[in-house]
Amino acid sequence: MSSTKPFRVAVAGASGYAGGELLRLAARHPRLEVGTLTAHSNAGATLGSVHPHLRSLAHRLLEPTTPEALAGHDVVVLALPHGASAEIAAQLPDDVLVLDLGADHRLVSPDAWERFYGSAHAGTWPYGLPELLHGDGAGSVTGRQRDLLAGASRIAVPGCNVTAVTLGLQPGVAAGVVEPTDVVAVLANGYSGAGRALKPHLLASEGLGAAAPYAVGGTHRHVPEIQQNLGVAGGGDATISFTPTLVPMSRGILATVTARLAPGVAPDEVRPAWETAYADEPFVHLLPEGQWPSTAMTLGANAALVQVVVDAAAGRVVTVTAIDNLVKGTAGGAIQSMNLALGLDETTGLPTEGVAP
Repeated sequence: MSSTKPFRVAVAGASGYAGGELLRLAARHPRLEVGTLTAHSNAGATLGSVHPHLRSLAHRLLEPTTPEALAGHDVVVLALPHGASAEIAAQLPDDVLVLDLGADHRLVSPDAWERFYGSAHAGTWPYGLPELLHGDGAGSVTGRQRDLLAGASRIAVPGCNVTAVTLGLQPGVAAGVVEPTDVVAVLANGYSGAGRALKPHLLASEGLGAAAPYAVGGTHRHVPEIQQNLGVAGGGDATISFTPTLVPMSRGILATVTARLAPGVAPDEVRPAWETAYADEPFVHLLPEGQWPSTAMTLGANAALVQVVVDAAAGRVVTVTAIDNLVKGTAGGAIQSMNLALGLDETTGLPTEGVAP
């Protein structure tokens, strides 16, 4: 393709939160042209009726989601419910770049997929977390996931919780300064991460003024994905106790993750692992010592803000990571991976500054 020709992108599931955020970023991307937009129950409506903030695309009609509607594009983004992407993806040409924002193609293990999702495994695509460290299990980093995304035609975009936990802890796992077999993660999650479906527990009357845990006790579908990532980073058979909690904010994730300090590791050896891992990353930033991330800092930005400290009395390393679940946690991460696959600069079209207050 010409170096100046725009890439035409179709978005399936454009009426949802993830699809809408993808379109917000695509509309300002200098190399993308927004093509067909599809939906299920909202087919036939205008985009502006479901996403009134997307003024430049408000007049566009939502079509039914079919392979025919998605044909003729350079890029197809599938912002569909878990389990719904594989059938559509299988009918798209091999030379089209397809990004799956659902879970269908993230997991390597068919057993893990069937246990947590209850259906047949659709196969595994290259994993769309460019900053994912590849470790040798002996304290050395051997590569990063972005090296596998250049030229890819299929990309599985990570889960938002997974992104926050992985980016928070992986430097310690790769450097061997923490033990990966007793990881504890507690997350505060904005309601947009639960999707746009009308459910009683997602109503404002239920959520305002309340914090509510969900999928407790190892039942959350992101658990095997986190374990998979920590294994790639060199963590072997990682284990994690994972507890997400809905809190009354529309978007954002604050992930507090702890792990035991590895035997023989001095506290002053910990922070340098994070400094080295993220020194050159455009979207992942280790904050100055004493400054703690908040979700407000990342609102609207494709950024992950991380802090790490050693709790010497407990013998544990504590990391806190903030992301916007709809940007770095989903749509921004997808655009970042798409840029790599298309041979563009990784940062093209992606905001790094948040919105405050």
